[in-house]
Amino acid sequence: MVVREKILEKIIGCFKRHGARGLDTPAFELTETLTEKYEDTFGLMYDLKDQGGELLSLRYDLTVPFARYLAMNKLKKMKRYQVGKVWRRESPALVQGRYREFCQCDFDIAGEFDPMIPDAECLKIMCEILSGLQLGDFLIKVNDRRIVDGIFAVCGVPEDRFRTICSSMDKLDKMSWEDVRHEMVAEKGLAPEVADGIGEYAQCHGGISLIEELSKDPRLSQSQLALQGLGDLKLLFEYLTLFGIAEKISFDLSLARGLDYYTGVIYEAVLLQSPGQAGKEALNVGSVAAGGRYDGLVAQFDPKGHRVPCVGLSIGVERIFCLVEQKMKASGEKVRTTETQVFVATPQQNFLRERLKLIAELWDAGIKAEMLYKNNPKLLTQLHYCEKTDIPLMVIIGEQEQREGVIKLRSVASREEVIINRESLVAEIQKRLS
Repeated sequence: MVVREKILEKIIGCFKRHGARGLDTPAFELTETLTEKYEDTFGLMYDLKDQGGELLSLRYDLTVPFARYLAMNKLKKMKRYQVGKVWRRESPALVQGRYREFCQCDFDIAGEFDPMIPDAECLKIMCEILSGLQLGDFLIKVNDRRIVDGIFAVCGVPEDRFRTICSSMDKLDKMSWEDVRHEMVAEKGLAPEVADGIGEYAQCHGGISLIEELSKDPRLSQSQLALQGLGDLKLLFEYLTLFGIAEKISFDLSLARGLDYYTGVIYEAVLLQSPGQAGKEALNVGSVAAGGRYDGLVAQFDPKGHRVPCVGLSIGVERIFCLVEQKMKASGEKVRTTETQVFVATPQQNFLRERLKLIAELWDAGIKAEMLYKNNPKLLTQLHYCEKTDIPLMVIIGEQEQREGVIKLRSVASREEVIINRESLVAEIQKRLS
């Protein structure tokens, strides 16, 4: 929990730095709200038992609930972040930080704005978070759903097969092109020459020069959709250069993002193995953050079909927790699981009342303090407890101290002790802690 809280604090801090407000939505939604949006993932949803009311399911992500919230409340603009649990009936892979119940951290910008400015900010946020968490080198792959659809159209994929072929293409980060091609042809019945046409494009990646090259591509430039996507990406790369993050971004035509609701720019961040780690057991965590533009989702929940364009990102915190914990194990770093600053102890019997009075005084002054829940604890037990839990200071009261109106203050690490007046105890502790 300590590790998680620190990571979440950094992520939320970044969201707030970019002006987002927090939002919370229920853990479950109407089943129909969710099933319309995730046709491929219907089997992965947890449905609640029908108790004679409306049919409900646990949310699968935070994006669809956000779109539903915007439509219900007739909001045309909002910059929001949300951190919450989501549920998917996938087979868990604990080593990769893939669970059935997991935490998501989302940031989204809803509203009609000039092209690519919010999209560029989302990528900047991703870079800030991944750099700030010091996870090592990373790369953000960027593509555009319109370019993917344009490639499918010019290669001859029937329009009603776009989504299913897209979900095959989305596996290119986990499978070789040969395996993906086999799935497209053998399992999904795509003509081999159509699959080969897709393959020629899907294996390209680069930067602004690749965007310019594709804009002149005689085949791809037949698709107006693809040309719009390429024009927007060119503008996006200009803004990313101004934000100073262009070297972290790669235009990658294999990126497809399987979810149905994306309509424009899509992106996904992956961690790169540094040369030093190459010899060690490679930890394949896959993508650690992803997102994109979904301009049509809110309209699907609005009775009048009003559009609210949106773009956003999701940080895969479970995978990040996994990595950070493994790094800490490897380096042998110890983590304190409590924040206690002072321990109230006594070497003598019958001093419970004095300890209770003393600890209340510390708590009231906002000092984090503990004592043992025993009438007459042994001094050695109290010392061991402090050392084991890394409590820095110990306050000792006994008969002699009580007689003289003083308190003994002990530094646990150095074992130094000083005598202080009872009245100035709180001030002295605060001085040392600061």
